Amino acid sequence: MNSYPDLHLYINGQWRKTASDLPVLNPATEEEIGRLPKASISDLDDALEAAAAGFRVWSQTPPVDRAKVLFKAAALMRDRQEEIATAITAEHGKPLPQARLEVIRGCEFLEWDAGEATRTYGRVIPSAPGVRYIVHHQPIGTVAGFSPWNFPMSQPCRKIAGAIAAGCSIILKAAEETPAGALHIARALDDAGLPPGVLNLVFGDPAEISDHLIRKDQVRLVAFTGSTAVGKHLTTLAAQHMTPVLMELGGHAPVIVCEDTDVEAAAVTSAVRKMRNAGQVCTSPTRFFVHESIFDAYTESFVRRAAETVVGNGVDPGVEMGPLANDRRIDALTTLVEDALAQGAELKTGGRTMDGPGYFFQPTVLANVPDSARVMQEEPFGPLAVINPVASLDQGIEQANAVPYGLAAYGFTNRADYADRLCEGLEAGNVSINTLEASLPETPFGGVKSSGFGREGGTEGLHNYMITKNLSHSLSIV
Repeated sequence: MNSYPDLHLYINGQWRKTASDLPVLNPATEEEIGRLPKASISDLDDALEAAAAGFRVWSQTPPVDRAKVLFKAAALMRDRQEEIATAITAEHGKPLPQARLEVIRGCEFLEWDAGEATRTYGRVIPSAPGVRYIVHHQPIGTVAGFSPWNFPMSQPCRKIAGAIAAGCSIILKAAEETPAGALHIARALDDAGLPPGVLNLVFGDPAEISDHLIRKDQVRLVAFTGSTAVGKHLTTLAAQHMTPVLMELGGHAPVIVCEDTDVEAAAVTSAVRKMRNAGQVCTSPTRFFVHESIFDAYTESFVRRAAETVVGNGVDPGVEMGPLANDRRIDALTTLVEDALAQGAELKTGGRTMDGPGYFFQPTVLANVPDSARVMQEEPFGPLAVINPVASLDQGIEQANAVPYGLAAYGFTNRADYADRLCEGLEAGNVSINTLEASLPETPFGGVKSSGFGREGGTEGLHNYMITKNLSHSLSIV
């Protein structure tokens, strides 16, 4: 197995250690696997200065040349897939096959945005003779990006790819618990010939870094993926400087299971997907609203498959679910389960931590959970599913929308009219029917309500990193 990488900051094209550092732990063993340098205010100021210089160069670089760097970096990461995946499993805990897939997903984000870099078209607006109105797109400037710990490779890739493809520079504050993915992205881009200062990678105290960067006038966009509470705080900071934000925040994804669906297939695929990444996914299916006529059969199949999930160290063959990424998630899940049970919910399987070292929590299913339980309103962000019966599709949609979140929503049905009602009625930025896939590089991804605003991916993604400028040109003075 490849060793865990030696961790550094990356500022102005140079790798940097610091006087202060933080431990990085393997959540499957609770052993320290690395020391992460902690950025000082001086380091952040250096990154700001480097990003300003990098933007002056990169914003004037032809889009086709930007694309070449991104494509080359993606190719390098594909070649280094095993090394990167091994590091991700060590720091995050996810099974190695899932880590390998995440590396490829990160590469796909780079590749998609590389192609989009050459397609940020403007337009000419019809006008009178001798007058031209032209809509033009330009990179917005330096981006302050913040990526979470649940996907150490693909989430930083999304921020970096969008910013760099658009012609921006970016200072990325990646997650301290899972720094290796972002480090490997920076290495690949450095090896691919990215000019100094275009990408700067820092770690450290999240509040200190965000407060310092967002207050700087040269930061022209704040791009964040994480919890709704933190997203609202960062948005408030940015609003004081009229800095635009791109926010991909929390979800609490509903799944409506209609009476006409293939019950066994829907239940099994739901249980498998719920436990992917130990449920630590912002689009993870969590609140299942099942038509009462198939509720018992669906619940039985779901519970059986959830209980069969192979849990263990992500490096071991056959493991389907690793540990939670940190001990904070154990406390959060335990509290939610205890609260639901105290209010009359039924525990169908799981519900507690597992013996031995590591942050392991059993795949858990609760049924007939009252609306007053906290888990009906709070995203568990772990391997916890709630299954409740509904009498009709209308009731299912009403229950699905009864939270402040709207990132992803799902439905299982073979009826065209049901599918149409789900697509129109569910309040979410991403609605999927008969599939639990909500995000692809080529599709726009983002939420509504408290799940954020703005979109990453698709043809819409790069426009968040650009300004729209209207050019008016008259041949004579008027």
